[in-house]
Amino acid sequence: MINTPDQQAVDAAITSRRSIRAFLPTPLAREDIEQLLQVAARAPSGTNTQPWKVYVLTGEKKQRLSERILAAHNNPEEASRHTEEYPYYPREWVSPYVDRRRKVGWDLYKLLGLTRDNKAGMAAQHGRNYAFFGAPVGLMFTIDRVMEQGSWLDYGMFLQNIMVAARGRGLDTCPQAAFTQYHKIIRAELELPDNEMVVCGMSLGYADPGRIENTLITEREPAAHFVKFVE
Repeated sequence: MINTPDQQAVDAAITSRRSIRAFLPTPLAREDIEQLLQVAARAPSGTNTQPWKVYVLTGEKKQRLSERILAAHNNPEEASRHTEEYPYYPREWVSPYVDRRRKVGWDLYKLLGLTRDNKAGMAAQHGRNYAFFGAPVGLMFTIDRVMEQGSWLDYGMFLQNIMVAARGRGLDTCPQAAFTQYHKIIRAELELPDNEMVVCGMSLGYADPGRIENTLITEREPAAHFVKFVE
């Protein structure tokens, strides 16, 4: 197989994608965000249904949403009243998935100097999700409730396109299912119609190179562990 510049560029965008948890405040131009999302919309979808809808948050609107969610998150009684509309994670964790989940969590906390008994520190770190980790742009994604499981697969390809296209532009992202717990607040702030369900959020911007949490590179299983050739 010939190693072309196009292949190198695409591979670099994919393999350099990471979940960034600290961003610079450098603003992004609206036209650049629009172009990125237009490129991402080339994602495939069954019979070209294109089931995605994106809300781009910046400035005061983003700040207000963050403040409202953080106020709920920091109040245990209030936080308990907010639950996800759909199960992102399995209801019962089994190996190897629970092992990978624990490892990435503790790898991050170790970088941040958070020990197992520092519950407040871990809660505060989780709360940084709701401030979009300091990114200048927050993206919120919704889907029409009439769409079924196949459209959620299509949606994942759209989200991946955004993240890879961002890397091709020197930008970084963090996809965030953490927002789904507070879908009621998001619905109120964004005035979502009843037929739209919150899928997830995403932080978008330039990574802060001086932050230790951005040095985390998660492990991936080698292809030989999950691929089976059938001849």
